[in-house]
Amino acid sequence: YKATLKDSTNWSDATEVPFNSDSYSTAHPTLSADGKTMYFASDMPGTHGQSDIWKVSISDDGSFGTPVNLGTGINTEGKETFPTITDENELYFATDGHPGLGGLDIFMSKVNADGSYGEPQNIGTPANSPQDDFAYLIDTKTRKGFLSSNRTGGQGYDDIYKFTETRKLICEQVLAGVVTDLETGEILAGAKVTLMDDKFNKIKEIMSDAEGKYDFGMVECGKIYYVRGEKETYETKEQKVTISKESGKTDLPIQLEKKVKPVTVGDDLAKAFGIKIIYFDLDKWDIRSDAALELEKILDVMKQYPMMKIDVRSHTDSRQTHKYNQKLSGRRAASTIDWLVANGVEKARLTGRGYGETKLVNKCADGVQCTEEEHQANRRSEFIITGL
Repeated sequence: YKATLKDSTNWSDATEVPFNSDSYSTAHPTLSADGKTMYFASDMPGTHGQSDIWKVSISDDGSFGTPVNLGTGINTEGKETFPTITDENELYFATDGHPGLGGLDIFMSKVNADGSYGEPQNIGTPANSPQDDFAYLIDTKTRKGFLSSNRTGGQGYDDIYKFTETRKLICEQVLAGVVTDLETGEILAGAKVTLMDDKFNKIKEIMSDAEGKYDFGMVECGKIYYVRGEKETYETKEQKVTISKESGKTDLPIQLEKKVKPVTVGDDLAKAFGIKIIYFDLDKWDIRSDAALELEKILDVMKQYPMMKIDVRSHTDSRQTHKYNQKLSGRRAASTIDWLVANGVEKARLTGRGYGETKLVNKCADGVQCTEEEHQANRRSEFIITGL
C-alpha cells in the first residue's frame, strides 16, 4: 500500500500499488535514497524461486512503472526477502538460497553505476547466525542499525537487535596514477588512458589532467585489468595490474617513451622501439590477439617512417622436422606480412622469409628437454630494417 503523510503524525489516502494481486504476495517495500525506485519482495510470475527481490520505478507524479526482477545474480531458487537500499547504493537482503550460516542470512550487493549488481556478499557473523536473520537497516552516517533474528538467546520468536558496524563490509579500491615522460619525468597532460578487462575489452577511457593525473574511480577488488596509455609522439604502452583484495588505492604510474629514435639499416625494429616479440602458438601461424597489439606498434612506426622497409624474419622452435619447421616459419612470415598489408602498409616495403629452427635463441635444439616457455621464445618474428 501507499499512503500520504498529511502532517507530522497523520497518514491518509492509503491505496494499493497497481501490481498487487490476490494470486501472489508483494511485501517489504523500501525506497532508494532519491525516492525514484522501490525495491520489494514477491513471488509474482517471473520469480525464480520461492520469493525474489524486485524493483519498480516511481515517476514524478507518483505513478509506478512495471516491476523488474533483479535477476539470477541476486535471486535464487530459494527465498530472497526483506530488501533495503542505502544512500551508498548498497542493497541488503535476506536469503536462504545463497551459501550462508543457516536459515535466512543477510547479504549485501553493491549497485554499480550502470545499474548492474555486484556479487552478493554474506555480511558474516555476528550479524548472521545459524538461525534466521533478516530486516537489516543501517544509518550510513553513524554506521548504527537494526536487524531481526530468531537466534538463540532472544526474548521471543523474532527479536529486534541493534548493532554498530565496525568495518566496511565490501572491499573498495580506486585505480589512479600519473602519466609522465619515461626519460625526463615530465608530467604529460592530455594523455589518453584506457581501462580494459582481462580480455582487453574497453571499460573506460579518460584523459590525464593538467597535472598528468588520471583516476578511474572504483574498480573491483581482486580483478586483473589492463591499462593503456597513449599520447601523440609517444609510444603506446599497456600495463597489467592486479587489484588488491583489501580496500585502498592502487597507484599505477604510466611512463611513456618518445617515438622518435635514431634507427639505422640492420636494426631490429622491435628491439629499437621496445616492442615485444611477436610470438606464435605451437604449429600455428595465425596472429594471436596479443601479437596483434604488438603489430599495431610496428604499424605505427612504419607510418612515422614512410620510406622505411623491413624484412620479416620468422622462426620456429626445434620440435617437428627441419623441413616442416621451414614451411611453418614461411607461413608465419607470410601471415605477419599479410596482416601489415591489410592494415595499410604497402607490400613493396615488406620482404620476409622463414628460418625454421636454424636460429634458435636458446639451448632448445633437437633432443634437449625444455619448458614450453623456452620453446615459445624460439617461435618468434623479427623485423629488420632494410631501408630508410
